[in-house]
Amino acid sequence: MAAPYICMQGWMLSSPARAKLRFLSEVAVWSRMLVCTLAAAAPSGPVRAQDYPARTVEMVVPSTPASTADLLGRVLAEGLSRELGQRFIIVNKSGAAGMIGTAAVAQAAPDGYTLFHGAAYSITVLPLTEMAVPYDYKSFEPICQTFKNEQVIVTRPDSALRSVQDIVETARKRPGVLSYGHPGLTTIPHLAMTELSRMAKVELNQIPFKGPAEAVQMSHAGQIDFASVPLPSAAGSGLRFLGLFAPARNPLLADVPTLKEQGYDIAPLSFGAFVAPRGLPAAVKMRLGDACRSAALGDAYVQAARSVFQPSGYYGDSTTLAENLAKDVAEKRRLLAELKLLK
Repeated sequence: MAAPYICMQGWMLSSPARAKLRFLSEVAVWSRMLVCTLAAAAPSGPVRAQDYPARTVEMVVPSTPASTADLLGRVLAEGLSRELGQRFIIVNKSGAAGMIGTAAVAQAAPDGYTLFHGAAYSITVLPLTEMAVPYDYKSFEPICQTFKNEQVIVTRPDSALRSVQDIVETARKRPGVLSYGHPGLTTIPHLAMTELSRMAKVELNQIPFKGPAEAVQMSHAGQIDFASVPLPSAAGSGLRFLGLFAPARNPLLADVPTLKEQGYDIAPLSFGAFVAPRGLPAAVKMRLGDACRSAALGDAYVQAARSVFQPSGYYGDSTTLAENLAKDVAEKRRLLAELKLLK
């Protein structure tokens, strides 16, 4: 593999120490802002379901524009606006791996006017790995599940690696030589590859980057042997798909085999959550849930979901989402404990 210097440079830019320092710095800034925001917020009275919503509703997305949660969130917001007769707007609050936006919703009044739409990772995994996170999954009222994030292994088109078994066999012959990129430590693609390494009993050189786009770019450039990233970030990249971390093949990529088909039953939970702060009145929660179902299964949303390679069955009601949140916490707690990455 050529250009090891550039690989090391990628490692230095995204080293655990610098990533942790950046995370804590963002937390400190956010904490000061949150105190001011909460102090200035006027208390709100009881919310009556028949009057809800009476004004604009903010949907906080804890990631940057053009992410899957952002793209689908905007279509969902339009659908909710049509269903409920008031504006639902997207507010991007990224930073600290999603903690800033997620915490802002957890601390908001449970009146239905500040909601969360994003990957469940910041709700289920971050509280297990970061001491500074001021919430857990029980801090939220589940409304509905709006997408699923499948992970995929990709490599450049001219790579000698043509399957997951090729990775395993090469790693057994040359332990620690193959390098792969992922979006960051304890992200779902990283945890998925960690499970593969443990299951296959091989040693791989993992390189965390600052997001999936960088991992895809470095794989394309040949600076790493392959990458583990969310499927939407690799779609249209021109890279070769070696395997999908999913229970079944994605109908939009029917020729890409799952890891289970290749002998490794690994399909980590990764999904989108539409939630409110804990304490949301039951009648308002039901009203939002009904509207979410109509919006998420409507034609506009279905088309948007297909554009980001959503599998069938991406939608789930509040009960399904609640079950998946609890299941995700249990699964990730077990894996993180085995890796000694629990806070």
